[in-house]
Amino acid sequence: MTTRRTVLIVLYEGVQSLDVTGPLEVFNGAGSRGGEHGAYEVRTATADGEPVRTGSGLRLAPDTTLADAGVPDIVLVPGGDCTGEADPGLTTWLRDHGARAERLLSVCTGAFLLAAAGLLDGRRATTHWAYCEAFAERYPGVLLDPDPIFVRDGHISTSAGVTAGIDLALDVVEEQLGRAAALAVARHLVVFLRRPGNQRQFSARLAAQTARRPPLRDLQHWIAEHPGADLSVEALAARANLSPRHFARAFRDEVGMPPGRYAAKARMEAARQLLEETADGVEEVSRACGYGTPEAMRRAFVRDLGTAPAEYRRRFVSNGTKD
Repeated sequence: MTTRRTVLIVLYEGVQSLDVTGPLEVFNGAGSRGGEHGAYEVRTATADGEPVRTGSGLRLAPDTTLADAGVPDIVLVPGGDCTGEADPGLTTWLRDHGARAERLLSVCTGAFLLAAAGLLDGRRATTHWAYCEAFAERYPGVLLDPDPIFVRDGHISTSAGVTAGIDLALDVVEEQLGRAAALAVARHLVVFLRRPGNQRQFSARLAAQTARRPPLRDLQHWIAEHPGADLSVEALAARANLSPRHFARAFRDEVGMPPGRYAAKARMEAARQLLEETADGVEEVSRACGYGTPEAMRRAFVRDLGTAPAEYRRRFVSNGTKD
């Protein structure tokens, strides 16, 4: 007989609606779609029991107040307008109840509330990439990792922006109810089961600024489309009709990183895409993406992603399969 677990989703003014509804659909679907009827009882709560308005304007009416919620098995804190001064009542409740929950989860900027409650001190955590710098400055005692889509440290898991909350919820369902239940939910929601937690949040193009000047902006697009080409500073400078020294300085000023680092990120992104979407062998991918040899690509993957190319593909195919 399936053990019934209670899930409490904390609501507050300005909460991100998808951070609430995405995980809610996963946990609810684990019972209705996953063949584990009654596996989760999902409720929502606000501090005073009054409805709140999400950042997109959607009005949400809670099921209960935090004071009457007891100690749920799973507490989920969605992101939203919570990067400023935290509500002392909410952080006190999280400090008391989050520490006692079986699992404590946050989505996106919900990590700010966990950190304000002192629950992330000395722990690994992540949050939405756009807020990582502000988070690191405000909470230096947290071991912030800006890359993964979700991170688990003990009973606490934090995730990146918006849809990463679905990945995290699927991860919890798979751990607690098994792969079949999580796969049934993923199929219904038409999402991957599941993106590996160490998959990076954003692409090389999003990770960097877009250059203002057309020659450098066009060069950024060319790099992304030609990862196997000569991407040395000298070769790129020649394409931009600039001296290597002037080019390197201008590129860094406008893009926010040196051209060599940008090229390495573009190659990694291209290699990941080929491993995820094609049946090309590792040797073919390494040549196509400018690594030269499979060993050079393996070293880059281990350094940047913590896993070898073959293992990266195995995880992606395994977690993304619809069979």
